[in-house]
Amino acid sequence: MAGDKFALVTGAGRGIGRAAALALGKAGWRVALIGRSAEPLAATAREIEALGQRALALTCDVGDPVAVNAAFAALEREFGRLDLLFNNAGAGAPAIPFEELTFAQWKAVVDVNLTGAFLCAQGAVALMKRQNPRGGRIINNGSISAHAPRPLSAPYTATKHAITGLTKSIALDGRAFDIACGQIDIGNALTDMGFKMTQGVPQADGRIAVEPTIDVAEVGEAIVHMASLPLSSNILSMTLMATKMPFVGRG
Repeated sequence: MAGDKFALVTGAGRGIGRAAALALGKAGWRVALIGRSAEPLAATAREIEALGQRALALTCDVGDPVAVNAAFAALEREFGRLDLLFNNAGAGAPAIPFEELTFAQWKAVVDVNLTGAFLCAQGAVALMKRQNPRGGRIINNGSISAHAPRPLSAPYTATKHAITGLTKSIALDGRAFDIACGQIDIGNALTDMGFKMTQGVPQADGRIAVEPTIDVAEVGEAIVHMASLPLSSNILSMTLMATKMPFVGRG
């Protein structure tokens, strides 16, 4: 059991964020939840509370620095400290030719995937430095797209490659303050967003093919494993994927 450990999960109303929040609650963590939509957050919070753990739902646009600052202020008032941030909130752009992407479509993905991760990590680092005992852990959701793109995915892939650099920078800068930072790269978790894999998705050779998926609950268990390590140990990078998905090799 985690005991009096406090976590924050972004994008916690649905999909991977929800699975991670529930897994953390089951493992004994008290969990704060961030997302844009109040009702999915409230539903996740109710499930965590049904497990006997405290939950705090905070409606917030992670790309808005004012909203993020307010969310962290509320978290500190309610929890008093933060031991884990799972930077999970993410968005994608339409799968259209590169030259047809609008600036607004590009910016919307960057604002959530990269700027949002930066702002939440910044808030977490500041709190982890000043709390007593100091320190904590940040886990960034990088995605398989941090390694290789899918067709017509430039904004998403660019931000996920950038997350790798952000992870390594936080891991380096956090060393002196007992702050560990790692990244989980997830391939084909069966969420509402990932359901399209079961219907067929474009491949690099132009084919449309069905791809294997994994239960999203397995992602939650992996987050709990990463989070349960002592701060003297860190999983810098974990890739969790469907064994038979076309990623390694020629597919």
